[in-house]
Amino acid sequence: MQTDRLRRRSVGFLDREGEQWSCFLVTHPEENGRWKGYFSFRPQGVESEEDEIRTAEIFVEDSEAEIDRKARGLGRPLLNGLLSSALHTRERRENDPPALRRWFRSMLSSNARELAKDWESPSEPGGRKTLAELRSIYSSYRLDQVTHLISLVDPEDFQGAVDRILDGRTFDFGARDRLQFAMMVVEHLERLLPLPPFEVWARDYMENSETYRLYTHALHREEELP
Repeated sequence: MQTDRLRRRSVGFLDREGEQWSCFLVTHPEENGRWKGYFSFRPQGVESEEDEIRTAEIFVEDSEAEIDRKARGLGRPLLNGLLSSALHTRERRENDPPALRRWFRSMLSSNARELAKDWESPSEPGGRKTLAELRSIYSSYRLDQVTHLISLVDPEDFQGAVDRILDGRTFDFGARDRLQFAMMVVEHLERLLPLPPFEVWARDYMENSETYRLYTHALHREEELP
């Protein structure tokens, strides 16, 4: 479908579980002269169309005006039902094994970068680090090791491991407590890794800081694993 053939118009706002969504009717012509249309939903505070969710194409008519007439004749209960269905479809798609592994990698890499900040730049003359900086970098290093482990595991196997760690509870991307569940998984995996104590790691880091920097750079960019 060519995006320059899409025509969008607002059909109002919906409230779902305390969150407001903008609802749009999107139509486009077909080669045979007929028109198709679907609804797209955007949460409050989001500006990009890329973050919208949509229904399947539910209108096929001889004219765009007929789609518009039918769409505006739908009541809010039905539009809310279509929004719920679109959210369920997205969550089901995101809960596939590759998406689960990508989510964990992205979450851990983001946290590791926040902990380390710009540690690759020396904060003191001579490149020395304070004890507090070293401890932050060490925490970042531990998260990176979990990220690396997850990257090496097959997505299907990782999905099974998450289910076992959570005692059979399904990891739900839309759940309010997903981060709590995620940290349960991370802490379990971290305990399985033979990570060096802080004192041992700190000596090695001070002697090989450039190697650590290159390793982290490659891991966070999701290039070929270091």
